[in-house]
Amino acid sequence: MIKAAISGTGLYTPPESISNDELVEAFNQYVADYNEEHAADISKGAVEPLQASSSAFIEKASGIKNRRVINKSGILDPARMTPYIAERSDEEPSIQCDMAVIAANEALEQAGKTVADIDAVIIACSNMPRAYPALSVEVQSRLGIEGFAYDMNVACSSATFGLQAAVNAVENGSARAVLVISPEICTAHLNFRDRDSHFIFGDACTAIVVEQMETATSQHVYEVVGTKLKTVFSNNIRNNFGFLNRCDESGEGKPDKLFVQQGRKVFKDVVPMVASIIGDHLQENTLAPENLKRMWLHQANLSMNKLISKKVLGRDPSNLEAPVILDEYANTSSAGSIIAYHKHKADLEKGDLGVICSFGAGYSVGSVLIRKC
Repeated sequence: MIKAAISGTGLYTPPESISNDELVEAFNQYVADYNEEHAADISKGAVEPLQASSSAFIEKASGIKNRRVINKSGILDPARMTPYIAERSDEEPSIQCDMAVIAANEALEQAGKTVADIDAVIIACSNMPRAYPALSVEVQSRLGIEGFAYDMNVACSSATFGLQAAVNAVENGSARAVLVISPEICTAHLNFRDRDSHFIFGDACTAIVVEQMETATSQHVYEVVGTKLKTVFSNNIRNNFGFLNRCDESGEGKPDKLFVQQGRKVFKDVVPMVASIIGDHLQENTLAPENLKRMWLHQANLSMNKLISKKVLGRDPSNLEAPVILDEYANTSSAGSIIAYHKHKADLEKGDLGVICSFGAGYSVGSVLIRKC
């Protein structure tokens, strides 16, 4: 029986970062300009004034202190508040392709593999640069990989869903090794003029090598013990941007064409769902919560992660047991749990058990149990 293992990970971190203070300064300038422009309507009660944000509010609400971004200047321009990302010609590689190649090369190096060892590429992320041709096929071509490639989107759970697909491909013999890559430019679909969410997202790209256990030779090999996925439809996190928008001009400019969420409802729904799935997944593999040495959770919100970990473990987790990268990267959608894994896996010992778990819009939850070899 073929068993799959994770043998390497890679990370692309954008060079620019934005602190909470910088973000708040730009947002509050926009608020001041808006309130001044609409002062007459505000005084009549016809328009509600916008409320200022603060670094203290952001950190208390999310645990986020900084975020890495593809472009800083456009986001911090109160008249724009959208990153500047130039459109590229069809002959040029897309920006997400560039990110993917950097992360993939690091993952291959860590795994001790070359492109000749890889049979498939899965691009698993929240947003693609276009409908077609597939970003995965572009990345496959750029890397010089033979075989097959495809895109998939399960929002913030894309990487763990992609991991299951990769594990299936390896274990059923359709691929010797698979690259799962998550190039996330979350700042491009974030409404930086919405006080409740303007601080949430950052940009990054992760890559994972999944291969047969018997061929894995790196120092960072983790056997995939099992995977578990669940989806439940919900409108509480949504983004209505799509190709049909042009067919109804009345919807142009509406905020629902960017990221929108009902945060309190999401928190209430998702925390018990995720904790239950991890618990069930452990039980199905005759494992107990006390067997877990590490929980690499989706990096959406610090309070969510602490409460999920507490529900699973039956006690408050240590920072080591449930590492957080939110303070530096913010929410990077599907890349978040993989960044946490990439940065906080080297200290585990042979036989130690961990779980990579993501959760997000859909709702979607992905749990991947792994054991250090």
